[in-house]
Amino acid sequence: MAARPRSVLIVTDAWYPQINGVVRTLDKTAEELRKLGIEVHFITPADYRTVPMPGYSEIGLSLTTRGPVVRRVEELRPEAIHIATEGPLGWIVRRHCLRNGIPFTTAYHTQFPEYVRARIPFPLWASYGVVRTFHRPAAACLVGTPYIRSVLQARGLDNVEVWTKGVDTALFAPSRRGPLPYPGPIFLCVGRVAVEKNIEAFLALDLPGTKLVVGDGPSLKAMRAAYPAVHFLGAKQGEELARLFASADVFVFPSRTDTFGLVLLEALASGTPVAAYPVTGPIDVIGKAPVGVLHEDLRTAALKALDIPRQASRAYAEQFSWARSTEQFLAHLPVISP
Repeated sequence: MAARPRSVLIVTDAWYPQINGVVRTLDKTAEELRKLGIEVHFITPADYRTVPMPGYSEIGLSLTTRGPVVRRVEELRPEAIHIATEGPLGWIVRRHCLRNGIPFTTAYHTQFPEYVRARIPFPLWASYGVVRTFHRPAAACLVGTPYIRSVLQARGLDNVEVWTKGVDTALFAPSRRGPLPYPGPIFLCVGRVAVEKNIEAFLALDLPGTKLVVGDGPSLKAMRAAYPAVHFLGAKQGEELARLFASADVFVFPSRTDTFGLVLLEALASGTPVAAYPVTGPIDVIGKAPVGVLHEDLRTAALKALDIPRQASRAYAEQFSWARSTEQFLAHLPVISP
């Protein structure tokens, strides 16, 4: 077995108060690392003054220079470094590592080129050039699924490794199911309310019962005005979020660009079947398992998912643990030589 680090530094430009799959993944990974006796430190935007990211006011971009960040790294003297995002902090620590011959891993959580193209007509080849530049020097670039690994390999990266995610089966559980004050059946969507999440594909569906949306985002105000029959509940977390997952009848995932979709596992762990497009994320998480319906007609998928036994969804999700996910993370993490 390869040597394990006694301390790990995780550098991320995505952090609380953001509520998304990246933040939850890093938080749960740190929790599991600490269970193994590994000391975990973070460098996040919470450590610095921030400005709202253009188009995403809920995301704060760190306003700092290289000096304070590098001093923090040198003070911590971690035995391993993981750079989780391609933001300002990620670029600063990446540069420091390269200048000093320090090995590190990175992660590709978001299909950044496709997200950019959804908002502005920026060519994919240029965006993927930035992705290659950032991730190529890493000991390993960690991705959520085999499909995303193949995408990045086709774009010229040869250091890509799979790091599957887990789910908190104690928090997200069928036992939290209870009545909601809406006519059924209840179709739930959880995620950022933004154009790249393809949220309108869900909002526009002609479905019986009620559609619920949990999450904030730059398109929230416009979507509320355009779809008054949909209940937008804002961002939720913890037990409140778990109760909504368990109390819905179908979880609808309209995104076509997510690299994994942690919310898929959270829905399944809650006993709620999934309706989604047959694209990366849903294909890699669900595949042909009888716990969801993947169909190019999202309405068809949502209606058919109503017939899936809830116990099948829960049983399937129990295969995914954060302990196993963290072992994968550690397996690719190089220990820094003293």
